[in-house]
Amino acid sequence: MSKVSKATASFHQTFPGYVDAYEQEIGDWTVSLESNFIDMDQARFFKGAPNDQCQANHLGYVLKGKFGIRRSDGVEEIFEAGDAFVIEPGHTPLVFAGCEFVAFTPTEEARQQNAVMMPNVMKFAQEQGIELPGQDTGTATM
Repeated sequence: MSKVSKATASFHQTFPGYVDAYEQEIGDWTVSLESNFIDMDQARFFKGAPNDQCQANHLGYVLKGKFGIRRSDGVEEIFEAGDAFVIEPGHTPLVFAGCEFVAFTPTEEARQQNAVMMPNVMKFAQEQGIELPGQDTGTATM
C-alpha cells in the first residue's frame, strides 16, 4: 500500500500568498494536498483547454474551510469542511482563503490539465510580479 503526506510528497509548489500544494503519483492516481490563502476564481488557469475548463475527474475531501467549482452549465457547487466530493470534467475551481483539501485525480488526466494550467499560472505570476520558488512545472491540482 502506498501513501503520501506533505513530508513525503515528490512535488511541492508554493505560489506565495495564493496556494501551497503537494502532490505524489501513486499508481494511476495523482494525490494532491492543497492549502489556499485567498479567495480566487481559477478559471483563468484553464484558458486553452476544451471549453476553457478542467477536463479531469477528481475525488476528494475538504479538510478545512470551503472549496468549490463552477460547472459547464454555470452552476456553482460549494464543498465545505467534512464534505467528500466527486467532480466530473467540465468545471473550473473556486478556492477560498483558509481552504485545505485532498484530491485524487487520474494521473494521465492530471498531466493533461497541467499542460494547460502551468503556462497560464506562470503568465499570471509574471503579470502580478510574483516569484515562484523553483518555478517547477510538475503536476498541478484542479
